Amino acid sequence: MSRSKVFLWDCLAFIAGATMPLAFAPFGFFPIAIFAPALLLLSIFQPISSKKAAWRGLLFGLGMFGLGTSWVYVSFSQFGGMPPIGAAAVTGTFVLIMASYVSLFTWFLAKHYTTSRGLGLWLLMPSLWTVLEAVRGWFLSGFPWLSLGYSQIDSPLNGYAPVLGVYGVSWIIMLSAGAVVALLQQRQRAWFAMPVLIILWGVGYGLGEIAWTTPSSEPIKVALLQGNIPQEFKWNSDYQIPSMRRYLKLARENRDAQLIIMPETAVPMLYSQAEEFIYLLDVEHQFYGVDFVFGIPHDNPCKREYFNSVMQVGSGTGIAPTFYHKEHLVPFGEYVPFQEVLGDVMRWLDVPMSEFRPGEEKQRNLQAVGQQIGVSICYEDAYGERVRSSLPEARLLVNVSNDAWFGESIAPQQHLEIARMRALEAGRYLLRATNTGFTAIINPKGKITAQAPQFEIYSLRSTAQAFEGSTPFVRWGNALIISLAGIGAALGMRLAPKVED
Repeated sequence: MSRSKVFLWDCLAFIAGATMPLAFAPFGFFPIAIFAPALLLLSIFQPISSKKAAWRGLLFGLGMFGLGTSWVYVSFSQFGGMPPIGAAAVTGTFVLIMASYVSLFTWFLAKHYTTSRGLGLWLLMPSLWTVLEAVRGWFLSGFPWLSLGYSQIDSPLNGYAPVLGVYGVSWIIMLSAGAVVALLQQRQRAWFAMPVLIILWGVGYGLGEIAWTTPSSEPIKVALLQGNIPQEFKWNSDYQIPSMRRYLKLARENRDAQLIIMPETAVPMLYSQAEEFIYLLDVEHQFYGVDFVFGIPHDNPCKREYFNSVMQVGSGTGIAPTFYHKEHLVPFGEYVPFQEVLGDVMRWLDVPMSEFRPGEEKQRNLQAVGQQIGVSICYEDAYGERVRSSLPEARLLVNVSNDAWFGESIAPQQHLEIARMRALEAGRYLLRATNTGFTAIINPKGKITAQAPQFEIYSLRSTAQAFEGSTPFVRWGNALIISLAGIGAALGMRLAPKVED
């Protein structure tokens, strides 16, 4: 192969990866999630070495994560206080690590298998991708952002989400990409590819018409409060009282609601210092019957322990736990891994509230408006198994977030898309209250029924219903898709044509 052709395929691999973010929110061009990986596969099934295939996978990953998670730089530089060079170095390292998963995928395929021909390799490719996505979402705390399945929240393939979860949707996407490659490379010999594509997408549409769960309550009047507190003022002691007054004012303006939800750390003050605010909310409950769920840092002064928590004030007090403590913390944002080595660095960066402890893995659900509520805090909703742990007992899901860390990047829209997937997997309403947006009410089909504008002080008023029952994903979690991917990988490795030693 000529150098110019090699360089062209290198460029195409990078361009394919760079187009991948367009499949996700806020763009939503979901077919790209199939055609971009198909182009990557075509680029490695050339007469090239496994090292060159790894390089093209890396280029694809650099394009995908370099553009799709560029907001990481905003978080470190604009709000984390890091100098631009340092923020760029950290972001670049992060993107390189994420891209290495794609590089491993393409290296393995090129190292062991000769062409894209054959059913074996067609089974192996999606299974290997799915397993690596799952590992990426778990290893070293995990980063499941930009899993391919999220891109299909508005496509016919979303019907697979309540059955197989987001990783299962990724598996179907890569099966579709493999079929596209077969059609392009093998043509007449790929007679099976088009029927498979029709079946995959047709079944997805059919599954999307199934109601896996059913309403278990009358409509509940809810108010989600968006305080729009700028991140640079969030932990400034001069703004703590004004921030709480803002939320108290919004709460009093929505006294006719049955449930009021405020975002992550809506109370920018430790629980032990916020007695007056909590008392005033209790007064609102006593006089008007409204229940409250809100974010507040919880502390145990005796043990010097701090938790990123959600508190409930209202009718459930004394029946269910009053607090949910965040279990899955964000490294370097809420706690410092390798404290002995990196503690001085974090103190130099002066990241606020970076000494949280994780809550217990098995926490009882909060209770409000007569319903059990499954709570997740901010980034926790990116972990399907974490949200699933509150089900099927939880009849409503609540996520509180502070996406001000992302500034005006595309991350808040991506985060909202992730929350929509959790509602769809669970078959539950998800009430999402954020500091600066996007605050939203999401129904059990993953559709947004009401949404607040970004960067505005806003009270989002609507209704939601409690739902009961279990989707297949709630019953089996990721175990089903990991098992299917494992079987597919084993069959694929046995049947696919291998490179001869």
